[in-house]
Amino acid sequence: MPAKTIFILAAALAFLLVTRPASAADDPKPLKVLLVTGGCCHDYAKQKDILKQGIEARANAQVDIIYVADGSTHPPLPIYGHPDYAKSYDVVIHDECAADVNDPAVVEGVLKPHRDGIPGVNLHCGMHCYRIGNPNDPVTPGTPHGFWFEYLGLQSSGHGAQLPIAISFIDPDSPITKGLTGWTTIGEELYNNIKVFDSAHPLARGKQGNSDFVVIWTNLYQGKTRVFSTTIGHNNETVEDPRYLDLVTRGVLWACEKLGEDGKPVPGYGK
Repeated sequence: MPAKTIFILAAALAFLLVTRPASAADDPKPLKVLLVTGGCCHDYAKQKDILKQGIEARANAQVDIIYVADGSTHPPLPIYGHPDYAKSYDVVIHDECAADVNDPAVVEGVLKPHRDGIPGVNLHCGMHCYRIGNPNDPVTPGTPHGFWFEYLGLQSSGHGAQLPIAISFIDPDSPITKGLTGWTTIGEELYNNIKVFDSAHPLARGKQGNSDFVVIWTNLYQGKTRVFSTTIGHNNETVEDPRYLDLVTRGVLWACEKLGEDGKPVPGYGK
């Protein structure tokens, strides 16, 4: 084949490689998100779907759900006794209400993926789960009483009546909060703060009458695992609020290190 022809073919091939449309194989794989939910006192049957649809509409993510239709404070979630339950997932969302699941071995099994470095996101009653001992007693780090609270970065023991909560962001420079504005919820439960750990970074406070507590924060668990939490989210109307879903999605992306400093998903992880 003449040298000139070879040159022309090579140039054409190079042009095609540079200008061809990106294929699906070039796109980042969706974040694999595991949503664990079920238990007492909330409409998890509907909220699980609200969260899945809301997150997947806002981020390049696939949300898988583990759910049990059990309204007790000790729902038989299939993750118990299976510390490898989060294998192959990028992040776990804890949206369960399991206040009376308090066997230390079970709690350690729930924590195992996060101790190994898998990020966590925790919503509302997730803060009142896996309580070993009296939740009103400030924990001593390193004891079973502190297992779950140290992971969260904040210890809460209860809440008052459902009344509107005025949410105000106190760190406007965080990627999670950048560009977001506070709002006042419908009647919601304001969780108290027994202890805010040094590893936690508060992002927003909630005011309800004379009570004023941290309601949104991040935590660096064991110095390595990113954890995002909010105590807001009791009622369906709040969970389906676009402002709430924006916030939770940013928390998921931040935990997975897929949120830019400008508050937007890094390339390939937005919608």
